[in-house]
Amino acid sequence: MALATASKVKPKPKTEEAKVFTWEGTDRRGSRVKGESRAANINAVRADLRRQGVNPTKVKAKPKPLFGGGKKKITGQDLSIFTRQLATMMSAGVPLVQAFDIVGRGHENPAMQDIILAIKQDIESGTAMSIAMAKHPLYFDDLVCSLVAAGEQAGVLDVLLDKIATYKEKTESIKGKIKKALFYPAAVIVVAVVVTVVILLFVIPQFKELFSSFGADLPAFTLMVIGLSDLIREWWWAFFGGVGALVYAIAYVFKRSRAFREMIDRASLKIPIIGAILNKAAIARFARTLSTMFAAGVPLVEALQSVSGATGNVVYQDAVMKMREEVATGQSLQLAMRQRDLFPHMVIQMTAIGEESGALDDMLGKVADFYEEQVDNAVDSLSSLLEPMIMVVIGGLVGSLVVAMYLPIFKLAAVV
Repeated sequence: MALATASKVKPKPKTEEAKVFTWEGTDRRGSRVKGESRAANINAVRADLRRQGVNPTKVKAKPKPLFGGGKKKITGQDLSIFTRQLATMMSAGVPLVQAFDIVGRGHENPAMQDIILAIKQDIESGTAMSIAMAKHPLYFDDLVCSLVAAGEQAGVLDVLLDKIATYKEKTESIKGKIKKALFYPAAVIVVAVVVTVVILLFVIPQFKELFSSFGADLPAFTLMVIGLSDLIREWWWAFFGGVGALVYAIAYVFKRSRAFREMIDRASLKIPIIGAILNKAAIARFARTLSTMFAAGVPLVEALQSVSGATGNVVYQDAVMKMREEVATGQSLQLAMRQRDLFPHMVIQMTAIGEESGALDDMLGKVADFYEEQVDNAVDSLSSLLEPMIMVVIGGLVGSLVVAMYLPIFKLAAVV
């Protein structure tokens, strides 16, 4: 009997993926019009055109470009723009489905358009917006879905969407500052290595041919540089292959090994100057995320679960999860933070004041504002500090190679 009952259960129909269709037709005045629409199927395109007063005469799927071409990767900036546009539409009183349609069709990234219109189709079929967004966990995390669900339940979805948009814009801004801080020294190292290799491959051999006619012993420094040039010229493929393999291996292990990721994150927090920026950025993200969720009415224990993944650092993520366990047993948040030895005294005191006054979200928002400004100032200071260091590093490398090549010439001139 149980088997008979189970056999009657039908699988849920799959949501059709949005596709691009080209169409031709006539408008209300009888004029010929044509264009493109994105929908699940041809019938949906025809129905949409008729609603707009267009009588479709020809509708066909737009052929896909060769080699799978062309969809851009969805970035945090895409998600931030989508959230802000949707929040603006909802605040202006535009119905939810229509807002999704307007934002989806107007988005510049086709991949993002597909996701937005897929969510719109789910909402049209009666699915809650939070559940529809949760079907795309790579782009809408638990934090966003929880806030949307809270807005739907309380009937203040437009207010919560505005908070999410502000949160996304703040987090994307601070991510950009961190990337700026890390990109500068990395770019210097890459440029210095490329310049050095080019000199060793193409310039040093010319000097080697010149020195072969000297008939005299060369200085040890010059011999060392010539030997390094010969080694690079003979084994360049192994050098570049080894560097590429090392970078790939580090990226591969970093994605799949939590222990390795924790080691890297812990070490990065101790790097002079850059470590301080990363610490402040993690605290800013922690405070901004927790403030946003708490202001939306999400319970503290549940909010900390989402906050842990938003810190951007495994060390802080583990610390927040331990704080969550302690808060769940009745301990105050400020006491749990104090025991972690990661949060500055000012942050702990502001949290304590917020808990006592019942304005925890406001206090954490002020903490986030303060540390976001600190990160901004630190990145600007780092850029100013690195500019002379760049000159020293590149000048030192290139200058050493030039000196090594001119030492024999100076020696020969002294003999003459």
